[in-house]
Amino acid sequence: MDPRLSEEQEILRKSARDFLTEKCPKSLVREMENDEKGYSPQLWQEIAALGWTGLVFPEKYGGGGMSFLDLSILLEEMGRVLFPGPFFSTVLLGGLPILDIGSEEQKEKYLPEIISGKAIFTMALTEASGKYTASSVKAKATADNGNYVINGTKLFIPDAHVADYFLCVARTDDKAKSEDGITIFIVDAKSPGISKTVLKTIARDKQCEVVFKDVKVPRENILGKLNQVWGEVQKIIERAAIAKCCEMLGGMEVVLDMTVAYVKERIQFDVPVGVFQAIQHHCVYMLVDVEGSRATAYEAAWRVSTGRPYSSEAAITKAWVSDAYQRVVALGTQSHGGVSIMEDHDMPLYYRRAKAAELTFGDARFHRKTVARKLGFEVA
Repeated sequence: MDPRLSEEQEILRKSARDFLTEKCPKSLVREMENDEKGYSPQLWQEIAALGWTGLVFPEKYGGGGMSFLDLSILLEEMGRVLFPGPFFSTVLLGGLPILDIGSEEQKEKYLPEIISGKAIFTMALTEASGKYTASSVKAKATADNGNYVINGTKLFIPDAHVADYFLCVARTDDKAKSEDGITIFIVDAKSPGISKTVLKTIARDKQCEVVFKDVKVPRENILGKLNQVWGEVQKIIERAAIAKCCEMLGGMEVVLDMTVAYVKERIQFDVPVGVFQAIQHHCVYMLVDVEGSRATAYEAAWRVSTGRPYSSEAAITKAWVSDAYQRVVALGTQSHGGVSIMEDHDMPLYYRRAKAAELTFGDARFHRKTVARKLGFEVA
């Protein structure tokens, strides 16, 4: 891949950074941590008007027709400011799966709603184990007079409390092996029998427990093929992992920038602390992690954009970036000293989100096992 951004991509980066710097200060991020919705509806409509919610969708549905790499640039900028809102869940976990495997009728119905900012989507996948494996899907959907009835509990579902629709992953044949018998349903979030509870998380983001009790879904709301979508779910997870890494990259960049600026100005023993070799090494290690993360994340995003296989790259990227982000915020915290653990400092915002992002779409250990399998090893 050519590591240089095109002129159009540079314009996208600059315009996104300028807009988000103005519209999403840390005061808004902190306010949204305690807000019932967790996002600003006004800001949501503004980014929809900018075309961001439709950036990666085809023009025939009202989208921008841009690439996944373009979307990754936008996500990196969102990661820099810790953008609060249902963008990731709506676009990555809702819209792109519909674009990939939805019928034309489903695309025409739902994609314009996503692109216009009128509908919020999320994916109800993980359950009590918190794992991203086929065997962890226990929620059941049973055929009933042309409909399906879903029962089960989903956990750690992002933005479920404000979602208009869920893509619910459920088991429709429990006699098949774990990778078979799994189906995705488009579920109206207002359907009778759905209850949602916002969970307390370290990142103070809005993840929910969603309980489905005798929730009826029409057969035409099946997304993709009945009983045969686990391979598609894996692609959704892998692509979302790459996107999350691009978001994490933005956060790492800010932590590095504010650490370098601080150690050049902080005076101790009559000199800036940045003159000490240990502090310089901290900053160098942080830069190595940032640039390593950039290289692998952009390579993976480019592969998605160009239609190349990206399963291995997704696992390698998430395994690396999950650990790298935590190393960067840890060294940034050490370099700042005690001031960086105060609640009114920005560092704890990034520290908490780095820890939460580590587990999202599989932690480093999960993805290292994936890479080991691809190398031909037997993994327990």
